[in-house]
Amino acid sequence: MENLSRGLLLAVGISRCPSLFGGRRTNVLDPWDPLDGFLLKLNSARETPARVDWKETPQAHVLKADLPGLKKEQVKVEVEEGRILQISGERSREQEEKNEKWHRIERSSGKFLRRFRLPENAKMDEVKASMENGVLTVTVPKEEDKKPEVKTIPISG
Repeated sequence: MENLSRGLLLAVGISRCPSLFGGRRTNVLDPWDPLDGFLLKLNSARETPARVDWKETPQAHVLKADLPGLKKEQVKVEVEEGRILQISGERSREQEEKNEKWHRIERSSGKFLRRFRLPENAKMDEVKASMENGVLTVTVPKEEDKKPEVKTIPISG
């Protein structure tokens, strides 16, 4: 339990700090609640994170993940209840041959998993994904903003 408390304090401290890369905060599950994905972080401590950018346009939410060297068959995009979008996959490590000697291994390998809770205006049944040059692009269309109906009331008298 003591290790869990330390992990919680570490997760809270890190989640409140801006990212070291570009000064932006990272999204683990919910961009508005830094503790929302804490249990996910504990369960997937050995997984390699995939870097993801998330932008919102007037028409859609667009997520782009850098997945160099992976084919689309090695990546899975799923939608779960509660407007959860999940991106996962696995990058295999090259096998070492008997007559080869590795001097350095810097490229990451292993499983990766990212989960995002999308806002209420996301059309979860219209999600599209494409992969080009090692970049996965997931597009989630948004519902149109309903403009309030203005009704003119006649003034009597």
